[in-house]
Amino acid sequence: MGRVTERRKVIRIRDGAVSTRPDTLVAEEPLEIRLNGKPLAITMRTPGDDFALAAGFLVSEGVLGEADELQNIVYCAGATVDGSNTYNIVDVRTAPGVVIPDISLERNVYTTSSCGLCGKASLDAVRTTARWTIDDTKGDTTPPVRLEPELLAGLPDRLRAAQRVFDRTGGLHAAALFTEEGELVDIREDVGRHNAVDKLVGRALQNGTLPLSRTVLLVSGRASFELAQKAVMAGIPVLAAVSAPSSLAVDLAAETGLTLVGFLRGASMNVYAGEHRIALRAAAAQG
Repeated sequence: MGRVTERRKVIRIRDGAVSTRPDTLVAEEPLEIRLNGKPLAITMRTPGDDFALAAGFLVSEGVLGEADELQNIVYCAGATVDGSNTYNIVDVRTAPGVVIPDISLERNVYTTSSCGLCGKASLDAVRTTARWTIDDTKGDTTPPVRLEPELLAGLPDRLRAAQRVFDRTGGLHAAALFTEEGELVDIREDVGRHNAVDKLVGRALQNGTLPLSRTVLLVSGRASFELAQKAVMAGIPVLAAVSAPSSLAVDLAAETGLTLVGFLRGASMNVYAGEHRIALRAAAAQG
């Protein structure tokens, strides 16, 4: 539990000189998530924040949405032959009366970008399962989040500065939540960027702060359909990534009203959907 890094011997070659030294690597272990005692999914993750990861995963699945729907999460003992606990199996217990969707061992396949199900079926699955509407262009009385490009441009540096484990290993993805004013709310690291997002969302569920209706989610790397789905399911209106989005992520953003920003590097960025939340006119006037 909490085994974030491990040490391994490495042969280092620099300018023809060979030396042996220990290296710090990010830990990667499987986590089995059970729902009310029934095996549900296995994900490869960096140990730590496992309960938040499991809770966030179930928000993405449409099972949980409020803190009082979660009864408890526990590690399962007896995970090895000798009965010791490896802290690699968690069981999520829902509160009495919570309706559980029809989730089998195969899971609802729309939840992963590699599921093989694509196009309109995937988009419909997310739209019909999401608890909160993030499309604020259809008469919502609450003014939409409004972001200056300069504010967005400064977020990757703030994300990088907060990546403590990355500094030691260079092998982790990160996901961070910011307020619309650019203040850092939370950051999580993991070998999988989808796990990092689940840990953020799970913490929000546990703290009773869902939906995350006036926040910006920033992820390292690319923005896949799965990450866009997790943002929508958590009620997050803006998803930004330092790399490219996938075509299905753009389609989902356009379908649900999500603002999707890609290639956020320095003062440059591409806005793929939800441009009404970006102060484009001001940016054009200054340019």
